[in-house]
Amino acid sequence: MSKPPSLQIYPGKGLGFLILGASLHDILTRIKAQPHIYPTIDVVYSPRRPLAEPVVLNLPVNGLRLRFDGPDQRLRLIEVHDFMRTQLSYKNLDLVKLPDAKSSPPTYSISSSPTGPIFRHVYNRLMGPTFPGEYLPPTSGSKSGKGLYVLSYPGIAFTFPLQDSEWSPNIDFVSLLSSNAASPAKSLAIFNGSSWQEARRDIMVRTCPNPRSLALSSRGKEIRPDEIDLVKIRGGGKIEMIRRSSLPFIITLSETTPQDLIAELGPPNAIYRKNDRRLSIHKSHGRQRTAYQRPYSASPAKYDDLTDTDQSSTHTATDESDGEDDPISTNENHGDLSAECFYNYFHHGLDVFISYPTSPSPSFPSPPSENSLSTGAKNVDHVVATKILLHANVPGSYPFNRYRRSRWVIDSPALQHLDNSLTSETSFTDLSRSLKQVWKSSYASESEEISLQRGMVLNRGWGDSPGSSCELLGGWEESADTQRKGATNTAFNGGPGSGNTELFGFPGLVFEVLKNDVVSCLTIY
Repeated sequence: MSKPPSLQIYPGKGLGFLILGASLHDILTRIKAQPHIYPTIDVVYSPRRPLAEPVVLNLPVNGLRLRFDGPDQRLRLIEVHDFMRTQLSYKNLDLVKLPDAKSSPPTYSISSSPTGPIFRHVYNRLMGPTFPGEYLPPTSGSKSGKGLYVLSYPGIAFTFPLQDSEWSPNIDFVSLLSSNAASPAKSLAIFNGSSWQEARRDIMVRTCPNPRSLALSSRGKEIRPDEIDLVKIRGGGKIEMIRRSSLPFIITLSETTPQDLIAELGPPNAIYRKNDRRLSIHKSHGRQRTAYQRPYSASPAKYDDLTDTDQSSTHTATDESDGEDDPISTNENHGDLSAECFYNYFHHGLDVFISYPTSPSPSFPSPPSENSLSTGAKNVDHVVATKILLHANVPGSYPFNRYRRSRWVIDSPALQHLDNSLTSETSFTDLSRSLKQVWKSSYASESEEISLQRGMVLNRGWGDSPGSSCELLGGWEESADTQRKGATNTAFNGGPGSGNTELFGFPGLVFEVLKNDVVSCLTIY
Protein backbone atom coordinates (compact mmCIF):
# COMPACT_ATOMS: atom_id res chain seq x y z
CA MET A 1 0.00 0.00 0.00
CA SER A 2 2.06 2.96 -1.27
CA LYS A 3 -0.49 5.62 -0.36
CA PRO A 4 -3.16 5.49 2.34
CA PRO A 5 -6.74 5.71 1.06
CA SER A 6 -8.53 9.03 1.37
CA LEU A 7 -12.04 9.11 2.82
CA GLN A 8 -14.45 11.97 3.49
CA ILE A 9 -16.24 12.13 6.82
CA TYR A 10 -20.02 12.57 6.77
CA PRO A 11 -21.26 12.87 10.38
CA GLY A 12 -24.34 10.76 11.00
CA LYS A 13 -24.09 9.19 7.54
CA GLY A 14 -20.78 7.49 6.94
CA LEU A 15 -17.12 7.54 5.96
CA GLY A 16 -16.50 7.61 2.22
CA PHE A 17 -18.38 4.67 0.70
CA LEU A 18 -18.97 3.18 4.18
CA ILE A 19 -22.57 4.28 4.67
CA LEU A 20 -24.38 3.70 7.97
CA GLY A 21 -27.26 1.27 7.45
CA ALA A 22 -25.58 -0.50 4.52
CA SER A 23 -25.62 -4.28 4.59
CA LEU A 24 -22.68 -6.42 5.64
CA HIS A 25 -22.84 -8.09 2.23
CA ASP A 26 -22.52 -4.81 0.32
CA ILE A 27 -19.74 -3.41 2.51
CA LEU A 28 -17.67 -6.59 2.58
CA THR A 29 -18.08 -7.15 -1.17
CA ARG A 30 -16.88 -3.60 -1.86
CA ILE A 31 -13.89 -3.98 0.47
CA LYS A 32 -12.87 -7.37 -0.94
CA ALA A 33 -12.89 -5.88 -4.45
CA GLN A 34 -9.97 -3.59 -3.42
CA PRO A 35 -7.31 -5.91 -1.95
CA HIS A 36 -4.52 -3.43 -2.74
CA ILE A 37 -6.19 -0.92 -0.38
CA TYR A 38 -7.70 -3.32 2.16
CA PRO A 39 -5.27 -6.28 2.24
CA THR A 40 -6.43 -7.64 5.61
CA ILE A 41 -10.03 -8.26 6.65
CA ASP A 42 -10.85 -9.79 10.03
CA VAL A 43 -14.45 -10.91 10.61
CA VAL A 44 -15.24 -11.22 14.32
CA TYR A 45 -18.50 -12.88 15.37
CA SER A 46 -20.02 -15.16 17.99
CA PRO A 47 -19.90 -18.82 16.84
CA ARG A 48 -22.76 -19.82 19.13
CA ARG A 49 -24.98 -16.77 18.59
CA PRO A 50 -23.97 -15.34 15.19
CA LEU A 51 -27.38 -13.71 14.59
CA ALA A 52 -27.84 -12.29 18.09
CA GLU A 53 -24.42 -10.70 18.68
CA PRO A 54 -22.85 -7.93 16.56
CA VAL A 55 -20.55 -8.76 13.65
CA VAL A 56 -17.33 -6.74 13.50
CA LEU A 57 -15.12 -6.08 10.48
CA ASN A 58 -11.59 -5.14 11.52
CA LEU A 59 -9.39 -3.46 8.91
CA PRO A 60 -6.11 -3.26 10.88
CA VAL A 61 -4.00 -2.00 7.99
CA ASN A 62 -6.40 0.93 7.57
CA GLY A 63 -7.03 1.63 11.25
CA LEU A 64 -10.79 1.07 10.89
CA ARG A 65 -13.38 -1.03 12.71
CA LEU A 66 -16.94 -1.51 11.43
CA ARG A 67 -19.72 -2.82 13.66
CA PHE A 68 -22.89 -4.45 12.29
CA ASP A 69 -25.93 -5.63 14.22
CA GLY A 70 -26.47 -9.40 14.22
CA PRO A 71 -30.13 -9.84 13.18
CA ASP A 72 -30.21 -7.44 10.21
CA GLN A 73 -26.45 -7.18 9.51
CA ARG A 74 -26.48 -3.42 8.90
CA LEU A 75 -23.59 -1.05 9.56
CA ARG A 76 -24.28 0.74 12.85
CA LEU A 77 -20.94 2.16 13.96
CA ILE A 78 -17.74 3.24 12.22
CA GLU A 79 -14.64 3.59 14.39
CA VAL A 80 -11.24 5.03 13.54
CA HIS A 81 -8.61 3.84 16.01
CA ASP A 82 -5.45 4.81 14.08
CA PHE A 83 -5.50 8.16 12.29
CA MET A 84 -2.18 7.46 10.53
CA ARG A 85 -3.57 4.63 8.37
CA THR A 86 -6.23 6.46 6.36
CA GLN A 87 -6.32 10.04 5.13
CA LEU A 88 -9.47 11.48 6.72
CA SER A 89 -10.99 14.81 5.78
CA TYR A 90 -14.10 16.81 6.64
CA LYS A 91 -15.36 19.39 4.16
CA ASN A 92 -12.01 19.11 2.36
CA LEU A 93 -10.02 19.82 5.55
CA ASP A 94 -7.64 17.07 6.70
CA LEU A 95 -8.02 15.77 10.24
CA VAL A 96 -4.34 14.83 10.36
CA LYS A 97 -1.61 15.56 7.85
CA LEU A 98 -0.07 12.22 6.96
CA PRO A 99 3.62 11.86 6.05
CA ASP A 100 4.62 11.23 2.47
CA ALA A 101 4.47 7.64 1.24
CA LYS A 102 8.29 7.49 1.05
CA SER A 103 8.65 8.34 4.71
CA SER A 104 5.78 6.15 5.97
CA PRO A 105 6.67 3.12 8.09
CA PRO A 106 7.43 0.01 6.05
CA THR A 107 5.19 -2.28 8.13
CA TYR A 108 1.43 -2.24 8.56
CA SER A 109 1.30 -2.91 12.29
CA ILE A 110 -0.97 -0.59 14.28
CA SER A 111 0.87 2.22 16.04
CA SER A 112 1.22 1.86 19.81
CA SER A 113 0.38 5.57 20.25
CA PRO A 114 -1.42 6.77 17.10
CA THR A 115 -1.44 10.52 16.59
CA GLY A 116 -4.87 12.02 16.04
CA PRO A 117 -6.13 15.59 15.67
CA ILE A 118 -5.67 17.95 18.61
CA PHE A 119 -8.67 19.50 20.32
CA ARG A 120 -8.02 23.02 19.00
CA HIS A 121 -8.04 21.75 15.41
CA VAL A 122 -11.35 19.93 15.93
CA TYR A 123 -13.04 22.72 17.89
CA ASN A 124 -11.81 25.75 15.96
CA ARG A 125 -11.37 24.58 12.37
CA LEU A 126 -13.35 21.40 11.77
CA MET A 127 -16.52 21.05 13.83
CA GLY A 128 -16.98 24.20 15.89
CA PRO A 129 -18.58 24.61 19.34
CA THR A 130 -20.63 21.88 20.97
CA PHE A 131 -22.14 20.91 24.32
CA PRO A 132 -20.00 19.44 27.11
CA GLY A 133 -19.16 15.77 26.67
CA GLU A 134 -18.57 12.89 29.05
CA TYR A 135 -15.51 12.08 31.15
CA LEU A 136 -14.61 8.42 31.79
CA PRO A 137 -12.07 7.94 34.61
CA PRO A 138 -9.24 5.41 34.17
CA THR A 139 -9.89 1.82 35.16
CA SER A 140 -8.55 0.48 38.43
CA GLY A 141 -5.71 -1.39 36.73
CA SER A 142 -4.59 1.48 34.48
CA LYS A 143 -1.00 2.64 34.89
CA SER A 144 -1.21 5.65 32.57
CA GLY A 145 -3.23 7.77 34.96
CA LYS A 146 -5.33 9.02 32.05
CA GLY A 147 -9.07 9.00 31.63
CA LEU A 148 -11.00 9.56 28.43
CA TYR A 149 -13.08 12.58 27.47
CA VAL A 150 -15.71 11.87 24.81
CA LEU A 151 -16.56 15.00 22.85
CA SER A 152 -19.78 14.55 20.89
CA TYR A 153 -21.29 16.27 17.90
CA PRO A 154 -24.40 15.12 16.02
CA GLY A 155 -23.36 11.88 14.32
CA ILE A 156 -19.68 11.99 15.33
CA ALA A 157 -17.59 11.80 18.51
CA PHE A 158 -13.89 12.20 19.37
CA THR A 159 -12.14 10.56 22.32
CA PHE A 160 -9.31 12.53 23.95
CA PRO A 161 -7.02 11.06 26.67
CA LEU A 162 -6.96 13.38 29.71
CA GLN A 163 -4.82 13.32 32.86
CA ASP A 164 -7.12 12.17 35.63
CA SER A 165 -5.36 14.37 38.18
CA GLU A 166 -6.31 17.47 36.16
CA TRP A 167 -9.98 16.57 35.72
CA SER A 168 -12.53 18.67 37.57
CA PRO A 169 -16.24 19.05 36.80
CA ASN A 170 -15.92 22.70 37.82
CA ILE A 171 -13.53 23.51 34.96
CA ASP A 172 -15.02 23.96 31.51
CA PHE A 173 -14.05 21.27 29.02
CA VAL A 174 -12.61 23.76 26.50
CA SER A 175 -9.97 24.86 28.99
CA LEU A 176 -9.21 21.27 30.00
CA LEU A 177 -8.86 19.88 26.48
CA SER A 178 -6.83 22.89 25.34
CA SER A 179 -4.30 22.41 28.13
CA ASN A 180 -1.22 20.19 28.26
CA ALA A 181 -3.23 17.70 30.32
CA ALA A 182 -5.01 16.51 27.17
CA SER A 183 -3.49 14.43 24.37
CA PRO A 184 -4.50 14.33 20.70
CA ALA A 185 -7.63 12.36 19.87
CA LYS A 186 -7.24 8.61 20.34
CA SER A 187 -10.26 7.50 18.31
CA LEU A 188 -13.25 8.69 16.34
CA ALA A 189 -16.77 7.25 16.02
CA ILE A 190 -19.41 7.90 13.36
CA PHE A 191 -22.98 6.92 14.24
CA ASN A 192 -26.64 7.82 13.79
CA GLY A 193 -27.74 10.05 16.66
CA SER A 194 -27.60 13.51 18.20
CA SER A 195 -24.71 12.54 20.54
CA TRP A 196 -22.76 9.46 21.53
CA GLN A 197 -24.36 9.45 25.00
CA GLU A 198 -27.80 9.31 23.37
CA ALA A 199 -26.97 6.93 20.51
CA ARG A 200 -25.10 4.22 22.39
CA ARG A 201 -28.21 3.11 24.33
CA ASP A 202 -29.90 1.57 21.28
CA ILE A 203 -27.36 1.92 18.49
CA MET A 204 -27.83 -1.68 17.30
CA VAL A 205 -31.63 -1.61 17.08
CA ARG A 206 -32.65 1.90 16.08
CA THR A 207 -34.21 2.58 12.69
CA CYS A 208 -31.66 3.15 9.92
CA PRO A 209 -32.34 6.21 7.73
CA ASN A 210 -30.27 4.84 4.85
CA PRO A 211 -30.99 1.77 2.69
CA ARG A 212 -29.04 -1.49 2.88
CA SER A 213 -27.87 -1.22 -0.71
CA LEU A 214 -24.95 1.08 -1.46
CA ALA A 215 -26.38 1.49 -4.96
CA LEU A 216 -29.60 2.93 -3.52
CA SER A 217 -27.59 5.25 -1.25
CA SER A 218 -25.83 6.84 -4.22
CA ARG A 219 -27.23 9.90 -5.93
CA GLY A 220 -27.26 8.40 -9.40
CA LYS A 221 -30.28 8.97 -11.61
CA GLU A 222 -30.59 5.30 -12.53
CA ILE A 223 -33.86 3.79 -11.30
CA ARG A 224 -33.26 0.69 -9.19
CA PRO A 225 -35.73 -1.77 -7.65
CA ASP A 226 -36.63 -1.17 -4.04
CA GLU A 227 -34.98 -3.39 -1.44
CA ILE A 228 -36.84 -6.05 0.55
CA ASP A 229 -37.12 -5.44 4.28
CA LEU A 230 -38.96 -8.62 5.27
CA VAL A 231 -40.40 -11.76 3.68
CA LYS A 232 -43.73 -12.95 5.09
CA ILE A 233 -44.48 -16.64 4.46
CA ARG A 234 -48.25 -17.03 4.28
CA GLY A 235 -48.42 -20.75 3.43
CA GLY A 236 -49.99 -22.46 0.46
CA GLY A 237 -47.37 -21.02 -1.90
CA LYS A 238 -48.02 -17.37 -0.95
CA ILE A 239 -44.98 -15.21 -0.13
CA GLU A 240 -45.31 -11.48 0.61
CA MET A 241 -42.31 -9.23 0.04
CA ILE A 242 -42.37 -6.18 2.35
CA ARG A 243 -40.30 -3.44 0.74
CA ARG A 244 -38.57 -0.40 2.17
CA SER A 245 -40.64 2.31 0.48
CA SER A 246 -42.75 0.60 -2.20
CA LEU A 247 -45.97 -1.36 -1.80
CA PRO A 248 -45.65 -5.06 -0.89
CA PHE A 249 -45.26 -7.59 -3.69
CA ILE A 250 -46.88 -11.03 -3.41
CA ILE A 251 -45.30 -14.04 -5.11
CA THR A 252 -47.65 -16.95 -5.74
CA LEU A 253 -45.72 -20.11 -6.51
CA SER A 254 -46.67 -21.82 -9.79
CA GLU A 255 -48.35 -18.57 -10.92
CA THR A 256 -45.85 -15.70 -10.73
CA THR A 257 -43.92 -15.44 -14.01
CA PRO A 258 -40.29 -14.47 -14.64
CA GLN A 259 -41.60 -11.24 -16.17
CA ASP A 260 -43.38 -10.45 -12.89
CA LEU A 261 -40.16 -11.03 -10.96
CA ILE A 262 -38.09 -8.78 -13.20
CA ALA A 263 -40.71 -6.03 -13.06
CA GLU A 264 -40.82 -6.07 -9.25
CA LEU A 265 -37.34 -7.23 -8.18
CA GLY A 266 -35.28 -6.15 -11.17
CA PRO A 267 -33.18 -8.44 -13.38
CA PRO A 268 -31.35 -11.21 -11.49
CA ASN A 269 -27.67 -10.77 -10.67
CA ALA A 270 -26.99 -14.20 -12.17
CA ILE A 271 -28.81 -17.13 -13.75
CA TYR A 272 -27.83 -20.64 -12.71
CA ARG A 273 -28.83 -23.66 -14.77
CA LYS A 274 -29.82 -26.56 -12.56
CA ASN A 275 -27.33 -29.41 -12.95
CA ASP A 276 -26.91 -30.93 -9.48
CA ARG A 277 -28.01 -34.58 -9.62
CA ARG A 278 -26.32 -35.92 -6.50
CA LEU A 279 -29.65 -36.58 -4.74
CA SER A 280 -31.63 -37.75 -7.76
CA ILE A 281 -31.95 -41.23 -6.22
CA HIS A 282 -34.15 -39.63 -3.53
CA LYS A 283 -36.13 -37.81 -6.19
CA SER A 284 -36.87 -41.16 -7.87
CA HIS A 285 -37.90 -42.72 -4.58
CA GLY A 286 -40.06 -39.69 -3.82
CA ARG A 287 -42.01 -40.15 -7.03
CA GLN A 288 -42.56 -43.84 -6.33
CA ARG A 289 -44.07 -43.16 -2.92
CA THR A 290 -46.50 -40.47 -4.10
CA ALA A 291 -48.90 -43.18 -5.30
CA TYR A 292 -49.68 -44.30 -1.78
CA GLN A 293 -49.05 -41.15 0.25
CA ARG A 294 -52.06 -39.53 1.83
CA PRO A 295 -52.99 -36.38 -0.14
CA TYR A 296 -52.22 -33.92 2.64
CA SER A 297 -49.67 -35.85 4.65
CA ALA A 298 -47.14 -33.71 6.49
CA SER A 299 -44.22 -35.11 4.60
CA PRO A 300 -41.06 -33.07 5.20
CA ALA A 301 -40.71 -32.06 1.57
CA LYS A 302 -41.03 -33.33 -1.93
CA TYR A 303 -37.67 -34.89 -2.61
CA ASP A 304 -37.38 -32.70 -5.69
CA ASP A 305 -36.89 -29.81 -3.28
CA LEU A 306 -34.11 -31.53 -1.38
CA THR A 307 -32.07 -32.05 -4.55
CA ASP A 308 -31.45 -28.36 -5.14
CA THR A 309 -28.35 -28.21 -2.99
CA ASP A 310 -26.39 -25.57 -4.88
CA GLN A 311 -28.39 -22.70 -6.25
CA SER A 312 -25.87 -20.24 -7.59
CA SER A 313 -22.67 -19.85 -9.52
CA THR A 314 -19.92 -18.11 -7.59
CA HIS A 315 -17.90 -16.79 -10.50
CA THR A 316 -20.03 -16.78 -13.64
CA ALA A 317 -23.22 -15.03 -14.58
CA THR A 318 -24.63 -18.17 -16.17
CA ASP A 319 -23.64 -21.77 -15.46
CA GLU A 320 -25.08 -23.97 -18.18
CA SER A 321 -26.39 -27.44 -17.38
CA ASP A 322 -24.03 -30.29 -18.05
CA GLY A 323 -26.62 -31.80 -20.41
CA GLU A 324 -26.32 -35.24 -18.85
CA ASP A 325 -29.21 -37.53 -19.75
CA ASP A 326 -31.46 -38.07 -16.76
CA PRO A 327 -33.75 -41.09 -17.03
CA ILE A 328 -36.01 -39.57 -14.40
CA SER A 329 -36.67 -36.45 -16.44
CA THR A 330 -38.26 -38.47 -19.23
CA ASN A 331 -41.21 -39.12 -16.94
CA GLU A 332 -41.91 -35.42 -16.43
CA ASN A 333 -44.93 -33.81 -18.04
CA HIS A 334 -42.61 -31.28 -19.64
CA GLY A 335 -39.76 -32.93 -21.47
CA ASP A 336 -37.87 -29.69 -22.20
CA LEU A 337 -35.98 -28.78 -19.04
CA SER A 338 -33.71 -26.19 -20.73
CA ALA A 339 -35.89 -23.36 -19.42
CA GLU A 340 -35.47 -24.43 -15.80
CA CYS A 341 -33.03 -22.26 -13.89
CA PHE A 342 -32.42 -20.30 -10.72
CA TYR A 343 -32.70 -16.52 -10.68
CA ASN A 344 -29.97 -15.42 -8.24
CA TYR A 345 -30.75 -12.15 -6.45
CA PHE A 346 -27.63 -11.71 -4.34
CA HIS A 347 -28.55 -8.15 -3.29
CA HIS A 348 -32.03 -9.28 -2.14
CA GLY A 349 -30.69 -12.39 -0.38
CA LEU A 350 -32.75 -14.92 -2.30
CA ASP A 351 -32.98 -17.32 -5.24
CA VAL A 352 -36.08 -18.12 -7.28
CA PHE A 353 -36.38 -21.43 -9.09
CA ILE A 354 -38.02 -21.07 -12.49
CA SER A 355 -39.67 -24.22 -13.86
CA TYR A 356 -42.99 -25.60 -15.03
CA PRO A 357 -45.87 -25.42 -12.51
CA THR A 358 -46.09 -27.99 -9.74
CA SER A 359 -48.78 -28.81 -7.20
CA PRO A 360 -48.68 -26.13 -4.49
CA SER A 361 -47.96 -27.16 -0.91
CA PRO A 362 -50.91 -27.25 1.50
CA SER A 363 -51.77 -24.24 3.62
CA PHE A 364 -51.11 -24.28 7.33
CA PRO A 365 -53.75 -26.35 9.14
CA SER A 366 -56.96 -24.44 9.89
CA PRO A 367 -60.66 -25.23 10.39
CA PRO A 368 -61.86 -27.32 7.41
CA SER A 369 -62.66 -25.18 4.45
CA GLU A 370 -62.45 -25.50 0.73
CA ASN A 371 -59.75 -22.83 0.55
CA SER A 372 -57.32 -24.89 2.63
CA LEU A 373 -57.12 -27.72 0.12
CA SER A 374 -54.44 -28.03 -2.52
CA THR A 375 -55.79 -27.27 -5.96
CA GLY A 376 -53.11 -29.08 -7.95
CA ALA A 377 -50.74 -27.76 -10.58
CA LYS A 378 -51.93 -25.16 -13.04
CA ASN A 379 -52.27 -26.43 -16.58
CA VAL A 380 -50.00 -23.91 -18.29
CA ASP A 381 -47.25 -24.38 -20.83
CA HIS A 382 -44.86 -21.66 -19.66
CA VAL A 383 -42.36 -21.50 -16.82
CA VAL A 384 -43.18 -19.84 -13.50
CA ALA A 385 -41.64 -19.39 -10.06
CA THR A 386 -41.98 -22.67 -8.17
CA LYS A 387 -39.52 -22.30 -5.26
CA ILE A 388 -37.88 -19.50 -3.32
CA LEU A 389 -34.69 -19.86 -1.26
CA LEU A 390 -34.01 -17.29 1.48
CA HIS A 391 -30.39 -17.03 2.62
CA ALA A 392 -29.30 -16.09 6.15
CA ASN A 393 -25.67 -15.08 5.39
CA VAL A 394 -24.48 -16.61 8.66
CA PRO A 395 -20.84 -15.66 9.47
CA GLY A 396 -18.61 -18.73 9.31
CA SER A 397 -20.99 -20.76 7.13
CA TYR A 398 -19.98 -22.01 3.70
CA PRO A 399 -21.95 -19.45 1.61
CA PHE A 400 -21.06 -16.48 3.84
CA ASN A 401 -21.19 -13.18 1.93
CA ARG A 402 -22.50 -14.72 -1.28
CA TYR A 403 -25.89 -13.19 -0.50
CA ARG A 404 -27.23 -10.31 1.54
CA ARG A 405 -29.05 -11.51 4.64
CA SER A 406 -32.75 -12.11 4.03
CA ARG A 407 -35.08 -11.83 7.03
CA TRP A 408 -38.38 -13.70 7.14
CA VAL A 409 -41.33 -14.53 9.35
CA ILE A 410 -43.87 -17.36 9.07
CA ASP A 411 -47.11 -15.39 9.22
CA SER A 412 -50.34 -17.40 9.31
CA PRO A 413 -53.53 -17.37 11.42
CA ALA A 414 -52.76 -21.01 12.25
CA LEU A 415 -49.72 -19.81 14.26
CA GLN A 416 -51.40 -17.08 16.29
CA HIS A 417 -51.68 -19.34 19.34
CA LEU A 418 -47.88 -19.60 19.62
CA ASP A 419 -46.13 -17.58 22.32
CA ASN A 420 -43.41 -16.27 19.99
CA SER A 421 -43.21 -15.48 16.29
CA LEU A 422 -41.31 -17.87 14.03
CA THR A 423 -38.63 -15.75 12.37
CA SER A 424 -35.27 -16.03 10.65
CA GLU A 425 -33.62 -15.40 14.05
CA THR A 426 -35.48 -18.25 15.82
CA SER A 427 -33.37 -21.32 16.59
CA PHE A 428 -34.32 -24.39 14.60
CA THR A 429 -35.06 -26.27 17.82
CA ASP A 430 -37.83 -23.76 18.60
CA LEU A 431 -38.98 -23.65 14.98
CA SER A 432 -39.23 -27.41 14.79
CA ARG A 433 -41.08 -27.70 18.11
CA SER A 434 -43.69 -25.15 17.04
CA LEU A 435 -44.17 -26.50 13.52
CA LYS A 436 -44.56 -30.04 14.84
CA GLN A 437 -47.43 -28.80 17.00
CA VAL A 438 -49.04 -27.07 14.02
CA TRP A 439 -48.84 -30.16 11.77
CA LYS A 440 -49.32 -32.85 14.45
CA SER A 441 -52.88 -33.69 13.35
CA SER A 442 -51.63 -34.41 9.82
CA TYR A 443 -49.49 -37.39 10.81
CA ALA A 444 -51.04 -40.85 10.59
CA SER A 445 -49.07 -42.13 13.57
CA GLU A 446 -46.23 -41.27 15.91
CA SER A 447 -43.88 -43.53 13.95
CA GLU A 448 -44.67 -41.62 10.75
CA GLU A 449 -43.99 -38.33 12.54
CA ILE A 450 -40.59 -39.58 13.72
CA SER A 451 -39.75 -41.03 10.31
CA LEU A 452 -40.59 -37.85 8.41
CA GLN A 453 -38.60 -35.58 10.76
CA ARG A 454 -35.22 -37.20 10.15
CA GLY A 455 -32.51 -34.83 8.97
CA MET A 456 -30.54 -35.36 5.77
CA VAL A 457 -26.83 -34.49 6.03
CA LEU A 458 -25.49 -32.18 3.33
CA ASN A 459 -21.77 -31.46 2.90
CA ARG A 460 -20.84 -27.82 2.31
CA GLY A 461 -17.17 -27.97 3.27
CA TRP A 462 -15.47 -29.41 0.19
CA GLY A 463 -13.96 -26.65 -1.91
CA ASP A 464 -13.31 -22.98 -1.21
CA SER A 465 -15.99 -20.99 0.51
CA PRO A 466 -17.12 -17.76 -1.21
CA GLY A 467 -15.87 -15.89 1.86
CA SER A 468 -12.54 -17.72 2.14
CA SER A 469 -10.46 -14.58 1.57
CA CYS A 470 -11.58 -13.23 4.96
CA GLU A 471 -9.96 -14.05 8.28
CA LEU A 472 -12.76 -15.54 10.41
CA LEU A 473 -11.94 -14.87 14.04
CA GLY A 474 -15.02 -16.40 15.58
CA GLY A 475 -14.22 -20.02 14.82
CA TRP A 476 -16.34 -22.09 12.42
CA GLU A 477 -19.07 -24.12 14.04
CA GLU A 478 -16.96 -25.51 16.82
CA SER A 479 -16.98 -29.17 15.92
CA ALA A 480 -14.34 -31.63 17.11
CA ASP A 481 -12.09 -30.96 14.13
CA THR A 482 -12.45 -27.16 14.02
CA GLN A 483 -12.16 -26.35 17.71
CA ARG A 484 -10.46 -23.08 18.51
CA LYS A 485 -7.31 -23.47 20.57
CA GLY A 486 -6.87 -20.73 23.12
CA ALA A 487 -7.25 -17.29 21.60
CA THR A 488 -5.40 -18.01 18.38
CA ASN A 489 -6.89 -15.99 15.51
CA THR A 490 -6.74 -18.37 12.58
CA ALA A 491 -8.84 -18.66 9.46
CA PHE A 492 -11.03 -21.71 9.02
CA ASN A 493 -9.08 -24.36 7.12
CA GLY A 494 -11.79 -27.00 7.03
CA GLY A 495 -11.71 -30.59 8.15
CA PRO A 496 -13.57 -33.87 7.86
CA GLY A 497 -17.27 -33.19 8.22
CA SER A 498 -16.71 -29.56 9.23
CA GLY A 499 -18.87 -28.21 6.43
CA ASN A 500 -21.85 -30.46 7.03
CA THR A 501 -25.34 -29.06 7.42
CA GLU A 502 -28.65 -30.87 7.82
CA LEU A 503 -31.89 -30.58 5.88
CA PHE A 504 -35.22 -30.79 7.69
CA GLY A 505 -38.60 -30.46 6.06
CA PHE A 506 -42.20 -29.53 6.74
CA PRO A 507 -44.98 -29.11 4.17
CA GLY A 508 -43.91 -26.28 1.92
CA LEU A 509 -40.71 -25.58 3.88
CA VAL A 510 -37.16 -27.03 3.87
CA PHE A 511 -34.67 -25.78 6.49
CA GLU A 512 -30.90 -26.05 6.07
CA VAL A 513 -29.52 -26.01 9.60
CA LEU A 514 -25.98 -25.41 10.87
CA LYS A 515 -24.44 -27.18 13.85
CA ASN A 516 -25.11 -24.18 16.10
CA ASP A 517 -28.89 -24.58 15.50
CA VAL A 518 -29.05 -21.59 13.16
CA VAL A 519 -31.07 -21.78 9.93
CA SER A 520 -28.69 -21.05 7.05
CA CYS A 521 -31.26 -21.29 4.23
CA LEU A 522 -35.03 -21.68 4.00
CA THR A 523 -36.60 -23.13 0.86
CA ILE A 524 -40.29 -22.39 0.23
CA TYR A 525 -42.09 -24.52 -2.33
